[in-house]
Amino acid sequence: MSAAKDFSLTELNKPEDWGNLIDMAKKHVPIIEAPAKVKAKEPFTVKVKVGGIDGVEHPNILGHWIGWIELYAGDRQICRIDFAPEVSNGYAARLDVTLNSSATLIARSFCNLHGLWEGQEKEVTVE
Repeated sequence: MSAAKDFSLTELNKPEDWGNLIDMAKKHVPIIEAPAKVKAKEPFTVKVKVGGIDGVEHPNILGHWIGWIELYAGDRQICRIDFAPEVSNGYAARLDVTLNSSATLIARSFCNLHGLWEGQEKEVTVE
């Protein structure tokens, strides 16, 4: 994503400098919370939340909302959670995941006005 634009409707939006996010990114990128190390074939909790970085929350109104969050382990989709405008209470999901081998967790979210966003990857090591 270049400094000349805040977002793209046709390309994946993924910040390059995670230490210096613009407000557009702070309210659109999904954030993954997961342990760094887990045991093979044992469930662990993953939380994915969209936005809220530095208190910059994404709107949840009929004309502007997050439609869904997807979570991946590498290229393999784990889940997709859909949200409805106005009636969803924020954009967060908590789920149990089981991995057989170490993986990179990746989350994506879709805003009806500002397109597809990808958050910072989270490495999970399976012991």
